[in-house]
Amino acid sequence: MSDLQPSVLVVEDEPAQREVLVYNLESEGFRVIKAADGTEALLLADEEKPDIVLLDWMLPGTSGIEVCRQIKMKPALRMTPVIMISARTEEVDKVRGLETGADDYVTKPYSVLELLARVKTQLRRSRPASVGERLNFEDILLDSETHKVFRGQNELKLGPTEFRLLSTFMEKPGRVWSREQLLDRVWGRDIYVDTRTVDVHIGRLRKALSRHGGDDPIRTVRGAGYALG
Repeated sequence: MSDLQPSVLVVEDEPAQREVLVYNLESEGFRVIKAADGTEALLLADEEKPDIVLLDWMLPGTSGIEVCRQIKMKPALRMTPVIMISARTEEVDKVRGLETGADDYVTKPYSVLELLARVKTQLRRSRPASVGERLNFEDILLDSETHKVFRGQNELKLGPTEFRLLSTFMEKPGRVWSREQLLDRVWGRDIYVDTRTVDVHIGRLRKALSRHGGDDPIRTVRGAGYALG
């Protein structure tokens, strides 16, 4: 697991099961957010924008199916993978879960190792750098396992913050990131940093990327933020 710590929202009302999941996910390097019911889950999903959601079907109050439906309706969360966990083993239930927008469906009792493998499979699609994948954009190659960046034949020297910024951009080329979104993703939610700090590090990243020639691949979108390409 790379140091771009992915966040998992675990929604499970059974405390013992929830703690088993939390323990195993944290051991694998995930940042875990916990919710015990559907209402709390939707609140935390909005606030935290997790990278993936593990969602129990049977919850008090708002059901897992309804939580999944609402998550997938929100533009900011629509692409967030949801793995539905359920004691319902009938095919019709699995189909219903997937039709509601779940990206995967795991039945109880499940193997924690298998569940972790499924989490990583989903993250490989949505946040490849966080699970050690190599990312390519035009002539730029970022290897999140070895922490190396190349442009053409040249290896670039990047500081840790610039590396995380570039990873974020390369996971979603073309996407416009606001300064606030970059602060959340790169610096973390709990750290207070001035938004101007983002501009300083973008400047450093641009300099590093163009050190051996080549166009500046980072685009400033006036009033919105920054994008790659």
